[in-house]
Amino acid sequence: MARGRGFTGSDALTALTHRLADQLSVTRENPSNVAFSPLSIYSALSLVAAGARGGTLDELLAVLGASSRDELAANGRFVVEHALADRSPSGGPRVAFASGVWHDAGRALEPAYREAVVASYLAEIRAVDFRNKAEESREEINKWVAAATGKLIDSILPPESVSEDTAVVLANAIYFKGKWETPFKKKNTKVERFYLLDGTAVDAPMMRTGRSQYVEEHDGFKVLRLPYGSQDPGASKKRPRSRQSGTSSRDNPAPLPRYSMCVFLPDARDGLWDLVGKIASSPSFLRDHLPEYEVDVDEFRLPKFKVSFYGKLSCVLRDMGLVAAFKADKADLTDMAPDVEDASGELIKRLVLKDVFHRAVVEVNEEGTEAAAVTVCEEEDESACQPVDFIADHPFAFFVIEEVSGAVVFAGHVLDPTKHQDTLHDVD
Repeated sequence: MARGRGFTGSDALTALTHRLADQLSVTRENPSNVAFSPLSIYSALSLVAAGARGGTLDELLAVLGASSRDELAANGRFVVEHALADRSPSGGPRVAFASGVWHDAGRALEPAYREAVVASYLAEIRAVDFRNKAEESREEINKWVAAATGKLIDSILPPESVSEDTAVVLANAIYFKGKWETPFKKKNTKVERFYLLDGTAVDAPMMRTGRSQYVEEHDGFKVLRLPYGSQDPGASKKRPRSRQSGTSSRDNPAPLPRYSMCVFLPDARDGLWDLVGKIASSPSFLRDHLPEYEVDVDEFRLPKFKVSFYGKLSCVLRDMGLVAAFKADKADLTDMAPDVEDASGELIKRLVLKDVFHRAVVEVNEEGTEAAAVTVCEEEDESACQPVDFIADHPFAFFVIEEVSGAVVFAGHVLDPTKHQDTLHDVD
């Protein structure tokens, strides 16, 4: 993709993906399945950055790997218009992307902020009565989330998460449903052993096939690329190189979005964390190791799974360097809404980031993938060509990517495909 046009933040988004994956594993002593949407988190924080100034803006730009708000805005426009364009009318994946900003009716947003988030993120802006009708406002936001994610996620804000002190809630939602280019046959799915990190095993439904697949073998791991159906001729025959090209977009019009799920499988049954470290070693590692050609497959097994995550990201983001936005004496979000002063000019209310909630669900079966994610930022006033085997019978990492832009839409790892947890927790 020609730099300067399109999604210039793909490397930054990938780096954010790896940092979040490491943090969201909760603990290596008591690990669990994880699914999240880097693109949703990136987009929600971009909504915050659009209203930040000074050191608060500097920290947000550092976490997001951007040089300026203008770069974030350009990336936002590209994501909405291209990377997450709905392909379902032409037979491709169904994609829904929505951003929303809810503010208390008594705390008006800056006109420039309203214009910026509508232009770059197609954000819906609504005034609500947090001060007098906090619970009704929370329910309204949750209903918006359910509609934006095809009801795969029914809510994001838990009870008592919104109060009379809430001033602004920012939300981003992504819904994805795609069918494999070549679906698996359900009759071939068999219950087999899946080996866990502690050496024990569980019985899990494993999809099987004798077809050729996009698989590459590397030192210590293998990578599988499963393309989703597309009407773009030859879309999956070879991965596009356009994002590395320096040619003009006028000479080479941007191709249609192309989606795939990529599975990184370590050779060793307990090798996931070492592999995660390798993937995180370079922002380009992910795209540099995606298979380009089909190869004959001898044995192939991939478990069906449904993985979810629901948690607060505030502590994670602080650990990643986003500190000022959460502190009443340091936060500067005055480009979103001005500070409130009394008659003598003394500051009495400042907008500050309170919580960042994220919820994601990814389900994989014989037909394809259904996934959704929501990120909410709540602010308040405060004071090789040989047959290969690909047997995913032990923990692995997965990524749903839009290949043309390099955007990571969903990511996670599967430690036990028979487990599906969806309870709210803090990630320390």
